Amino acid sequence: MFRRTYLGLTAALLIAGPAFAGGHSKDIVDTAVGAGSFGTLVAAVQAAGLVDTLKGEGPFTVFAPTDAAFAALPAGTVEELLKPENKDKLTAILTYHVVAGKVMSGDLSDGMTAATVNGANITIGTTGGVTVNGANVTQVDIEASNGVIHVIDAVILPPEG
Repeated sequence: MFRRTYLGLTAALLIAGPAFAGGHSKDIVDTAVGAGSFGTLVAAVQAAGLVDTLKGEGPFTVFAPTDAAFAALPAGTVEELLKPENKDKLTAILTYHVVAGKVMSGDLSDGMTAATVNGANITIGTTGGVTVNGANVTQVDIEASNGVIHVIDAVILPPEG
């Protein structure tokens, strides 16, 4: 059931993708909600208490894993992370997907590193397609009123420690 929902939501993103091309009057959270393929990400943002932050002034660049990306994690991982006792770990993972400032795809270069809100760096690759720590960027430059979203096909994990 959990995985079927993600597959359906991923298909919805592919269909709704062109809708992102319009205006960007919605903030990052509302844009993600409207996309229909970031249900798990939005639920995680809510569980971590980061909604108000990502609705804030920004600007932010979010490398947003799709529901399919979360579904690809080992069974039970998402459910475990969403438990209140794992809020700190969830927050660390989510903030590892966010860079302060608005970084458009044209600003990216191969081997570039960027400090995340988590404090650890991510590495951008541009050879053979754009990647973030090995996750493929499947859609770029989805503008929001307070930043930009780049869709990625995997959940990236911060370094331990």
